[in-house]
Amino acid sequence: MGPNGEQVGIVRIEDALRLAVEADLDLVEVAPMAKPPVCKLMDFGKYKYEAALKERESRRNQTHTIIKEMKLRPKIDPHDYETKKGHVERFLKAGDKVKITIMFRGREQSRPELGLRLLARLAEDVDDLGFVEAAPKQDGRNMLMVLAPHKRKSEVAKQAKAGSREQASEDDSSGVE
Repeated sequence: MGPNGEQVGIVRIEDALRLAVEADLDLVEVAPMAKPPVCKLMDFGKYKYEAALKERESRRNQTHTIIKEMKLRPKIDPHDYETKKGHVERFLKAGDKVKITIMFRGREQSRPELGLRLLARLAEDVDDLGFVEAAPKQDGRNMLMVLAPHKRKSEVAKQAKAGSREQASEDDSSGVE
């Protein structure tokens, strides 16, 4: 392939290298597994630079999923449960995943249904904000469940940015002179 993407055809390696030298470009093998292999005349330094730019741009658009953890006990007080549920709701609204851990001690280990009941109640209470990504499972002395938000973190960030713009425009329009 030529420098502008045009088809040159099947050319011997020596001729292709001569064309590259004449055009002051590099001969780069694009598809080595093809029969015959496909090579392109291009400025390899420029190609690497553009590839690095694309890589950086894609990394910038990635969202980092953060897993927050909330620890409970099977015999949790109702007020403590409401407080912990509030924290879970806040995490889910922010777009983070939440790992719920129920810690069993002593004789509590013989009653895993208490933990299952508590996790089911919590999942039902925050159903409008998130869903159960990993079902409850016993892990030694602990029982684990993972809740994931319905909205991605990037969507939450966009909404927050749009909300702050609307707030700023309201503040400007109601300003006193």
